Amino acid sequence: MLTQDKQQRNWKPIIKQFEAVLGKNGVVQRREELITYECDGLSCYRQRPALVVLPRTTEQVAAAVKICNEYSIPFIARGSGTGLSGGALPLVDSVLIVTSLMRQILSIDLDNQRAIVQPGVINSWVTQAVSGAGFYYAPDPSSQIICSIGGNIAENSGGVHCLKYGVTTNHVLGLKIVTAEGEIVDLGGQIPEMPGYDLTGVFVGSEGTLGIATEITLKILKSAESICVLLADFTSVEDAGASVSDIISAGIIPGGMEMMDNFSINAVEDVVATNCYPRDATAILLVEIDGLEIEVAENKQRVAEICLQNGARNITTASDLETRLKLWKGRKAAFAAAGHLSPDYYVQDGVIPRTQLPYVLREIEVLSQKFGYPVANVFHAGDGNLHPLILYDNSVPGALDKVEELGGEILKLCVKVGGSISGEHGIGADKKCYMPEMFSEADLETMQWVRQVFNPQGLANPGKIFPTPRTCGEAANSASFKQFEGVEKF
Repeated sequence: MLTQDKQQRNWKPIIKQFEAVLGKNGVVQRREELITYECDGLSCYRQRPALVVLPRTTEQVAAAVKICNEYSIPFIARGSGTGLSGGALPLVDSVLIVTSLMRQILSIDLDNQRAIVQPGVINSWVTQAVSGAGFYYAPDPSSQIICSIGGNIAENSGGVHCLKYGVTTNHVLGLKIVTAEGEIVDLGGQIPEMPGYDLTGVFVGSEGTLGIATEITLKILKSAESICVLLADFTSVEDAGASVSDIISAGIIPGGMEMMDNFSINAVEDVVATNCYPRDATAILLVEIDGLEIEVAENKQRVAEICLQNGARNITTASDLETRLKLWKGRKAAFAAAGHLSPDYYVQDGVIPRTQLPYVLREIEVLSQKFGYPVANVFHAGDGNLHPLILYDNSVPGALDKVEELGGEILKLCVKVGGSISGEHGIGADKKCYMPEMFSEADLETMQWVRQVFNPQGLANPGKIFPTPRTCGEAANSASFKQFEGVEKF
């Protein structure tokens, strides 16, 4: 059903049906225009979809999905296309349902601290809409000025402040979704705890395999009375890692706690020029403390003492908004700045226990030396969410295969020490072959049962999350992408 040859499908009547629902401007079919949609943020793999449709309402999404069902066409939901695991990678003969025109903030209820938005709303717009009243939306991925709430829902995105405030699922009260068969369903509600099964929790992070979110009820938070950011620089990554563990052990939960190594520090200073990060530091630690003024004052002092006890050379603090934003600016730009270090880079996303940071970072360096590719480390240190950036030159034949193998070894290392193969980027097509490293065959089969309840025909984002075949013994050498006929490496 999903492998029907593109040449055998008559697209003319299908296109007419889509145009009847979405208008001619809501259907993209010209080959040169489809290039824009052939990959997400994992740009080393590309596949042009057969069609792209651009709905503006829940009803239009439902109608588009029903057309796909009528013709047994696989469909993939896409937001802003910033995902890093190939979750929005099209298949041959597929339709991409892009929600970027669904960008309305439908309502804001400050008294009950919630907002209802469409999936195309950009993450940072939510905070902008409520900041004047003293509120904000906590999940803040590095791409928050361009990534959409719908994509955040699909991948259960995190960000700098996920240590204290949690990832996307902790801030979603309810959803209006279109199921994989085109039915409109409400999940959750407008209060934090609803009776019955937590279907909202099941849907958030399902990467488009259970349907498409079209309205999202978000929790917004009151801004803290006081905020302070500390920057500590170290001559040892291990000392910086020890500081992370000691801060948490002292009972302090920072709003955010991030680490960057020397590679990342210099890339950021070359590109962003904050003039805040010491270029000779082996690692820096950014710690944000928020809360009541007296609480922040006390914790700021304790954090500084802990860092100094662990060998920090200098401590810089900032309480005013402008300087705080300047200190964070480099961290937010770290992925983009990595492009200054190398023609190409491949970013992974794994999670480890905080106490394993020194060991795992040493092991990543060993793997880096073994494979011959430098690895820059910038990550959410507080919750052990690593983002190793493997630097390489894609013009060198075979380089991408080796880099993927190195990335896979890092993921296996994360699992070995009691962690996970993803913290916030999702599994998508990139990491699905490593799911058996974490889950048994029975675990994976149970997850597939859930998927089949929502997506019985397998049309919603097929080929993502789960290994194919289930054992996926050929995990190396780009096996993740072998089922995507026609997918090209770049």
